[in-house]
Amino acid sequence: MFVVAAFYAFAPLRDPDALRAPLRDLAACHGVRGSILVASEGVNGTIAGPRAGIEATLAHIRDWPGCADLDWKESAAAEMPFGRLKVRLKREIVTMGVPVDPDMAGHYVDPSEWNALIAAPDVAVIDTRNAYEVAMGSFEGAVDPGTAAFGDFPAWWRANRDRYAGKRIAMFCTGGIRCEKATAYLRSEGVEDVSHLKGGILKYLEEVPERESRWRGECFVFDGRVTVGHGLAPGTATICHACRRPLGPEDRAHPLFEEGARCAHCAEEYTEAQRARFRERHRQVELARARGKDHLGPAAAED
Repeated sequence: MFVVAAFYAFAPLRDPDALRAPLRDLAACHGVRGSILVASEGVNGTIAGPRAGIEATLAHIRDWPGCADLDWKESAAAEMPFGRLKVRLKREIVTMGVPVDPDMAGHYVDPSEWNALIAAPDVAVIDTRNAYEVAMGSFEGAVDPGTAAFGDFPAWWRANRDRYAGKRIAMFCTGGIRCEKATAYLRSEGVEDVSHLKGGILKYLEEVPERESRWRGECFVFDGRVTVGHGLAPGTATICHACRRPLGPEDRAHPLFEEGARCAHCAEEYTEAQRARFRERHRQVELARARGKDHLGPAAAED
């Protein structure tokens, strides 16, 4: 089994580029793969590897200024869920496009208290994730902003804020980082009572028994497992290798679905020349699998 760790920390890093190469080298030496984003506002990533490698990588990051209290969630995968290691320098560790102060983030709500909060009639529950993530699962009764990217959230809020006048706001995301910014943004816009799920959906699915859960469906994750369910068990979704959208069983049963080349969502989005490249890539993946080797693919971490 591989350990999968999703982590983030908001911390003022004066020279993030100088931190990038030593982190990459250490993680690579320990057999760690995944995606890590480093910026002047902190660090965000999802990585997988042997227990010793994950612990060494996280210990290295905790030694950075302001990162001693690094927040991370842990799960397991039977197969390595990443094809490679990427450590990238970014302007933001999660891109919102609007300056916010993470210290203004809303009130944390533990998973054990979340059900009672979102059941209250004066609470509006808002999913801060992207539409393709929400399509895989969400909390019962949650509002889906329908955004294609997190950077679309501020415009959605400005267009819809009057709908939630007088309401308490409860927000959630996969691992917690997007809610740090989203709740801080709402507070900067004058919303006083804003809460968010501590540890995100992943912590909720880990700690809250399925019989008590108000979660419906599966949770999209930014690695090769695609989705997880209660107890963080691997889900049933796969990825369309053309458009990178997650696909449930009903998507794979659609007449327009072609393994490795298209799904119903992207059937009209690519040229035949592009489809030919997708088919060839899929053929190479299958050949590598038959030889017992990895075919390196993209690794992405947002939350």
